[in-house]
Amino acid sequence: MDMLIPVINKLQDVFNTVGADAIQLPQIVVVGSQSSGKSSVLESIVGRSFLPRGIGIVTRRPLVLQLIHSPLRDLQYRDAATRDVEEFGRFLHKPNEVFTDFDEMRKEIEKETSRVAGSNKGISPEEISLKIYSASVVNLTLVDLPGITKVPVGDQPEDIEEQVYVLLRQYISNPNCLILAVSAANMDLATSEAIKIAKEVDPEGRRTLAVVTKLDLMDAGTDAIDMLCGRVIPVRLGIIGVVNRSQQDIINNKSIQEALKDEASFLQRKYPTLATRNGTPYLAKTLNRLLMHHIRECLPELKTRVNVMVSQFQALLNSYGEDVQDKGQALLQIITKFASSYCATIEGTA
Repeated sequence: MDMLIPVINKLQDVFNTVGADAIQLPQIVVVGSQSSGKSSVLESIVGRSFLPRGIGIVTRRPLVLQLIHSPLRDLQYRDAATRDVEEFGRFLHKPNEVFTDFDEMRKEIEKETSRVAGSNKGISPEEISLKIYSASVVNLTLVDLPGITKVPVGDQPEDIEEQVYVLLRQYISNPNCLILAVSAANMDLATSEAIKIAKEVDPEGRRTLAVVTKLDLMDAGTDAIDMLCGRVIPVRLGIIGVVNRSQQDIINNKSIQEALKDEASFLQRKYPTLATRNGTPYLAKTLNRLLMHHIRECLPELKTRVNVMVSQFQALLNSYGEDVQDKGQALLQIITKFASSYCATIEGTA
């Protein structure tokens, strides 16, 4: 079971490299509005700050984030250059470069985004693929998509809202995709943009997991018990509440480890009966479990589809005839035939 996610990761890398989209791989796609705390959720799962931040749409290309559990001196994923490094990252577009500084990872995401999507606030469907190896992560693959926006800001295209929705639907319409719908607790969950778009393609909530962020920012005298117990929005895969770092926490360089301790304390204090089924560590374990079971369910159909495609391409390859042993001789024959036909055409004897 533990090897299912790495195998799908390898397939994903191959498909990203060759541009194949005929097979829809099982994956978890993260959707949410710009102010939902989506980036903070991902960084908390990784345990590091590595995502670009700013005003407006910051995620402007899909980010395929592959988390790989890899202890020190792990021979399966590490070589001489990385066996003594606690955690590091590799980008698919820079396979030979190792990133040990998470600030450099952020800069590389920004640079690669601007290279393809431009320096304005437009978006692109071309993926960025990042692997993060660490002993503190669970095996997990998430696709982070641009945040849902309503109003163009600055030099964003006028149709930016429609562009984002088209991209989101392209991913979540895949029946093999699990949807991680991120919404803030201090907003009305019933009108959440993430929940609304998830319902479009998954009306019964069979493949949707809701994450409720910012539990600590709810109005005084209110709580999220009804939300967390599924009484507001019914989704089959569950609802998990988390507490994010605030913008002030980020400015003050509050570490994610400190934030996770504060999150655990808050949940024990405010929601003692629900604390063990909420929080970032529980979310990461749940996502790992859901993805493994989902991959296992999708494997038979996936295997059949791959075998059919192998047969189709083998038949196409066979139609080209046997491999030419003497390529120079074959080329000479082709040129000679062409020259003869050309001369015959000119002389009118063809």
